[in-house]
Amino acid sequence: MRLRHADGSTVHLGYCTNVHPAEDAAGILAQLRTHAEPVREALGAGLLGLGLWLAAPVAAELAADPAARRRLRAELTRRGLEVVTLNGFPYAAFQAPVVKGAVYRPDWTTDARLRYTLDLARILADLLPDDAARGSVSTLPLAWRQPWDAARADAGRRRLDDLAAGLAAIERDTGRPVRVGFEPEPGCVVERTGQAVTALAGVDTDRLGVCLDLAHLACAWEEPAEALARLRAAGLPVVKVQVSAALEAAHPSTAADALARWVEPRFLHQTRAAGTAHAADPADPAYAADDLDGALAGRPPGPWRVHYHVPLHAPPEPPLTSTVPVLRTALAELFAGPAAGCDHLDVETYTWGVLPAARRPRTDAELADGIAAELAFARDELVALGLTPAGESRPDDRRGTTMSERVTDRHSEVPA
Repeated sequence: MRLRHADGSTVHLGYCTNVHPAEDAAGILAQLRTHAEPVREALGAGLLGLGLWLAAPVAAELAADPAARRRLRAELTRRGLEVVTLNGFPYAAFQAPVVKGAVYRPDWTTDARLRYTLDLARILADLLPDDAARGSVSTLPLAWRQPWDAARADAGRRRLDDLAAGLAAIERDTGRPVRVGFEPEPGCVVERTGQAVTALAGVDTDRLGVCLDLAHLACAWEEPAEALARLRAAGLPVVKVQVSAALEAAHPSTAADALARWVEPRFLHQTRAAGTAHAADPADPAYAADDLDGALAGRPPGPWRVHYHVPLHAPPEPPLTSTVPVLRTALAELFAGPAAGCDHLDVETYTWGVLPAARRPRTDAELADGIAAELAFARDELVALGLTPAGESRPDDRRGTTMSERVTDRHSEVPA
């Protein structure tokens, strides 16, 4: 979906396809038919943006085959879909039965990560709509925090310089600029915006910047205004925003049973207690755990925020809540002013498949409805800040309630 900011710029809003398990060309095309097009239809939108996730093997194939890229773009266009951003954080097997720390490998100390990211940029340059100002690729924040030393930091920095040079070459070849945003995440070398400023000092800020995931920002207990001011002062652009919300427990000592229902084996759910933002080490066990089950065992003081992307429109049942208030504050900081703070936004709830059983979609149609409801929620938040929908849309045939209300009602029928 496209929205117009008061400054005249186009703001692209879509959803990230890393929620779907496809990892080859046939699977990518199938997910457009099975998931993306039904989401667009559920929204009644004439055009839907996708933040495509392409696993490394299929990315390498597409990067080497211009004809395949043209076919993919034609298929997107035929289905009323467009791509201005790619998610380059997971390298492969993101919907495997167990992912956990494997999502951070290979990291930015390796040539494999550099090749993958440049493959994505090459693909995106050919997928971009003709009127798009630029493309973006999000990536991991250098590496998991351990092991990390001066030698690894130097190796990572050399590859960032090579990345900027490669992006410049792609722009010379295609005429299309693509920027890469490093996404601070709990437990990584770059967890908070202050660490991003340090790690990315001196990079080519025309091509490299930050991808701001609003659930991660909340888990780091950062105030959005302070975080964004810090990035602006350092000259680091917000290349992309992941519109997401984390799980929150104000009193974890009395919410242990409710929290235990969110423990699952696929993804890490880093847990951070209030005070983390002021700790010398953000992963200090007095404030933090690398997974939710570890937090429940160690019981750091509350309140907690948990790296668990919850559906934006359907908050968890009490006593748990979500960090939607942080999301709202961040969006206001980015878009309520005279200039848009970013032009690429992705809704990213890749955890739909591992939600507590009563909240989990049972069919492809239910998943499409849920994703559409999240997009409707995000769109409505932006419209409330003064952005206006741009382009054609078809009204929803089911009158009387909004998409987010319909799906919220369904998910609230059974407690998690």
